[in-house]
Amino acid sequence: MTDLAQPHELTDDQLENILVELEVSVGGRSAGTMQLEFWPKVAPATVRNFTRYVSEGFYDGKIFHRVISGFMIQGGCPTGTGTGSGPRGNIPGEFTADQAYSHKRGVLSMARSQDPNSASCQFFVCHADAEFLDSQYAAFGRLVSGEDALDAVAGVQTGGQDRPAEECKIDSAKLISRI
Repeated sequence: MTDLAQPHELTDDQLENILVELEVSVGGRSAGTMQLEFWPKVAPATVRNFTRYVSEGFYDGKIFHRVISGFMIQGGCPTGTGTGSGPRGNIPGEFTADQAYSHKRGVLSMARSQDPNSASCQFFVCHADAEFLDSQYAAFGRLVSGEDALDAVAGVQTGGQDRPAEECKIDSAKLISRI
């Protein structure tokens, strides 16, 4: 599908047929691949923002800087500290209370500061159900395969500020078509 190079220009229906594969490693060893699908009808700007960053190679080599087993793994920060933003700035918060898109295990959501419209490039994947995040964070997709990779990252020992003791890295992020 040639449109994969410009995902921000795709329709919602086309975006529903796009997946992202995150190849991840822990301590320099492959931990597997997390494959994610998107919910563009719920969070269209968020899906376009994320898939655009993926198509540009932005996430390649970024780390999961915050890991809380039984809650979530967070990555995508350009500085690796949890304080960085992407080059295109912030996007508006797209929050829903629809239980079909609740923050359950495997849900993909945008990280943000206290400002509800401060999401940029950082994201998290829920390691366990976290419905208390509903209506406050933009859930925009879910894990369709690769729970072993999610568990490998979430299982790493952490230190201060929930920073992993071993490097947990997104070796590559790429868009693929379901069709």
